[in-house]
Amino acid sequence: MTTASRLPAYLEERQRLVDAALDLHLPPVTTFPPTIHEAMRYSVFAGGKRIRPILTLAAAEAVGGRADDAMPSALAFELIHTYSLIHDDLPAMDDDDLRRGKPTSHKVYGEAIAILAGDALLTHAFRLLGDPGLASRLDGGRLARVLRELADGAGSIGMVGGQVVDIQAEDRHVDLATVEALHRHKTGALIRAAVRVGGIVGGADAGALDALTRFAEALGLAFQIVDDLLNVEGDPASLGKSAGSDARRKKSTYPGVAGLPAARARAHSLSVDAQAAVAPLGEAAWPLRALAEFVVARRA
Repeated sequence: MTTASRLPAYLEERQRLVDAALDLHLPPVTTFPPTIHEAMRYSVFAGGKRIRPILTLAAAEAVGGRADDAMPSALAFELIHTYSLIHDDLPAMDDDDLRRGKPTSHKVYGEAIAILAGDALLTHAFRLLGDPGLASRLDGGRLARVLRELADGAGSIGMVGGQVVDIQAEDRHVDLATVEALHRHKTGALIRAAVRVGGIVGGADAGALDALTRFAEALGLAFQIVDDLLNVEGDPASLGKSAGSDARRKKSTYPGVAGLPAARARAHSLSVDAQAAVAPLGEAAWPLRALAEFVVARRA
């Protein structure tokens, strides 16, 4: 059986694990004040493939670690990703009405509650890393490294910084190097951190962590290039949002600067690079290699 044919069952099983853990670790809607907890859960459980937490779990196992030990960190990455989507959809940013085929948070709860729901998810992500179960399994040094990786991936030198460049590059001519830098920060930084944290929790040595880092950097850029392509060519029913929004907002995108054929070729090349990076990790890294194939083949 090929790695690609094994991936659907693997993703389904991991999504169930992640969803169950998210349900367990998020405050129930009955927690005071109920509106904010309802809004948090609305966006977290609105769908999504859980790619970032699955990458964290897969990276931990690829270096001989346990998925259970990596789960709190994996959940933290999903909460941060969700918060970023809530804020990205706001009128001050991309002003989107739909996300994953459902009304966006601010359309359901209003802008103020949507902002606060995003803030609460970001804060709760760091609370999860204080989980006694995680703290008992990681020494203080590794836990500190995990916290720093998460903060760097999400903050001003990572995702938030990339979002700033994305906003500033709207309706401007930028070169391909700038677009790649934008993508590596806005999307790639959190993916890089998710994979590296999995490796750190799993006990990766320097060589294995370097392999995981090279994998994640290639994957993160490929992921955003494919997102750009889908925004041009994708089916709105599959995407859960309207296609062509990047062009309408005059965003700087990879196909917009390099053209569609070059963007497809670059995404494919990056997928090959990602798979090669983790080849030395052997059979334990098959989910990572399969995910690198999946990312460039996806239609949503």
